[in-house]
Amino acid sequence: MPLAKGLVATGGCCLACLTAVYYTQSMRSLTVRLPDQLVREIEAESRERNCAKSDVVRERLQRGAAPTSSSSARLNLIADLIGSVDGLPADMSERRKRYLKTTAYGKKRAR
Repeated sequence: MPLAKGLVATGGCCLACLTAVYYTQSMRSLTVRLPDQLVREIEAESRERNCAKSDVVRERLQRGAAPTSSSSARLNLIADLIGSVDGLPADMSERRKRYLKTTAYGKKRAR
């Protein structure tokens, strides 16, 4: 996790230990609703580490926001779904407008 310029993490120090330095960056407030179990986990971790709940949440969000390496990695996640829908034309990706017109997709239907 990147630290403020000129700081080095020592002895397992984490973001929550560096709140004075971390808050020199501009921050905005955000309100979210979380399931009770997740709130209990965050509160327990906050008490255990003796830091603010917002620091725990911020760290978890930053850890989970790591970008995927490439588009091929994202494609691998859904590779088993490709071609799994029967009854569609083989060239659906290239001629979708024509197919949708012939099936009257998007037109109002009589009730």
